[in-house]
Amino acid sequence: MKAVASLVVLAGLLTASHSAFAADPENTMIITLKDGDVTVALRPDLAPKHVAQIKKLVRDGSYDNVAFHRVIHGFMAQTGDVQYGDLEDGYNAEAVGTGGSDLPNLPAEFSTSEHFVRGVVGMARAQDPNSANSQFFIMFAPAPFLDGQYTIVGTVEKGMEAVDKIKRGDEAQNGVVADPDRMIKVRIAADGQ
Repeated sequence: MKAVASLVVLAGLLTASHSAFAADPENTMIITLKDGDVTVALRPDLAPKHVAQIKKLVRDGSYDNVAFHRVIHGFMAQTGDVQYGDLEDGYNAEAVGTGGSDLPNLPAEFSTSEHFVRGVVGMARAQDPNSANSQFFIMFAPAPFLDGQYTIVGTVEKGMEAVDKIKRGDEAQNGVVADPDRMIKVRIAADGQ
C-alpha cells in the first residue's frame, strides 16, 4: 500500500512540474486555428533566446494569418514564415518556407534532456544550426532523429485535436500545402484577449 501511495504522490509531483510551464501566462502562447485554440507552454528554461523572439513576434502580430506551409502526415506541421507566409498580406506560394522575420537569426539552443514527441514545438532552421528565426513546427508523432539537432521551444498543453485537423500537404512534394490553413490569431496569455 505504501508503494502505491508513493507512486501516486510521485505522479502528482511530475504532473505539477509539467503543468507549471502552462500556468505561467507570460510563457503561454495561444494559437487560434479554424478548429479551435491551441495552448502552448513556452520553455524559456530550455531556449530563452528563441522564446523571447517568438514572444516579440507574437506581440507584434507577426504570426497572425501565417500559413501552415509544410504539413507532413505522421510527422509535423510547420508555420511561422512571417516574410512570405501571411495569407492576407504578401503570401508568396513559391517562397514560403524560405523566409523569416526582420529579427536576427538565433544561435542554437539544443536540449539533451527533452525529446521531439507528439505535441512538442520546435524551431525550423536551414542547414546552419544557428539559422532559426521565426518558423516553428508542431509534432504529430515522435521523431527521435530531431533530438539534439533542433531547438525545442514549447509543448502543446491543450488543443492537439485542432492541430490534428490542419490540412496536410502533398507527400510527393515534402509536405507543401496548396491553399493552406493558417494561424488566425496568436497571442501571449498574459496579454489577455
